[in-house]
Amino acid sequence: MKKRALIIEDNENNMELITFILDAYGYETLMAVTGREGYERAVAELPDFVILDIQLPDILGTEVLQMLRATPTTAHIPVIAMTSFAMAGDEERLLAAGCDGYIEKPINPDNVMERIGQIIEVEK
Repeated sequence: MKKRALIIEDNENNMELITFILDAYGYETLMAVTGREGYERAVAELPDFVILDIQLPDILGTEVLQMLRATPTTAHIPVIAMTSFAMAGDEERLLAAGCDGYIEKPINPDNVMERIGQIIEVEK
């Protein structure tokens, strides 16, 4: 059975690229373009993991993360932060906030799959 990824990303080009990469590696992809939509989709669909943009148009990705972690049915779902705001300490801050991994933009396809593989392996 294919693993399902929920991608919460408001940038159309980034969404297209990450979806293309995951599809090419055999993952089923679900999409949301706002934080609220992403949270609701995660609760309804219970994906195997979430790729979460941190800068979203309605609420911050860190707020979506808090909502996912506070909901019993989604608290266990691995969340990989994806952001172009890669400042010193950001990765540590996001991991401390409850993310299971961190991917910097611009997206490097090999890096994305390596990071996802590490997290999914840990969760098996």
